[in-house]
Amino acid sequence: MRVHVVSDVHGNVEDLKRAGEGADALVVLGDLIDFVDYHDHGRGILGAVFGPDKVARFAELRRNHRGADVGAYARSLWASLSDPAKVVEEAVRAQYAELFGALTAPTYATAGNVDAPHLWPEFAGHGIHVLDGHSVDIGGLRFGFAGGALLPPGGTLRRDAPWVPHLRSAAEFDEILGGLDPVDVLCTHVPPNVPELLYDVVARRPEYGSSGALERITRDAPHWSLFGHVHQPLAQRMRIGSTECVNVGHFKHTGKPYVLRW
Repeated sequence: MRVHVVSDVHGNVEDLKRAGEGADALVVLGDLIDFVDYHDHGRGILGAVFGPDKVARFAELRRNHRGADVGAYARSLWASLSDPAKVVEEAVRAQYAELFGALTAPTYATAGNVDAPHLWPEFAGHGIHVLDGHSVDIGGLRFGFAGGALLPPGGTLRRDAPWVPHLRSAAEFDEILGGLDPVDVLCTHVPPNVPELLYDVVARRPEYGSSGALERITRDAPHWSLFGHVHQPLAQRMRIGSTECVNVGHFKHTGKPYVLRW
């Protein structure tokens, strides 16, 4: 059995069309949308709407960890539009039409933080299985899926914002993990809470990882824990007990799926 796994696609439609070639199934671990392109400021939703110069300023503020300034600058950009939520949703729908059209069947997918999962059923055609808090048999192994990323401790979401990322509290994420059957392959967008798997060597900061996923790995010892989210991790893979934990890669830039064989 051969399964290809991708994460952090961020608009890479052309390589996504080929991601399932030679595989019995494709697994997608989220972040299909290209919202802010930090390498090509004219691309992504923000680039298309506001232009590369304004995105460059936004990226500079993010790189320098100026959180309050980032928020203020983003609000000023949205305020320049008469209906920012409509503009964003139209752009997201346009990307999803291309991205879901590129997926080969069968595909098993869960959403990342840069996704709008409420729109996925509209675009997922025949043979595209949207999974979150569910498990499924693929080639005789049980795959369990939990999507989204984690809110910072004490953080809240502004539901009235033009763009609302797919974030969950640690308690909500743990509840979803707890509802899964015993699985052979744990599929999440975020890594388990292990410092080496969370630290991004280019951004020079750690992302938030799931303690619930780590507990599940320690308790159940699945064959694999697969995830993405951290684009340039300090450690791409490590073993926890008998479980092989693998960051499947930043597909937007590698264009290559991670290959799972058994």
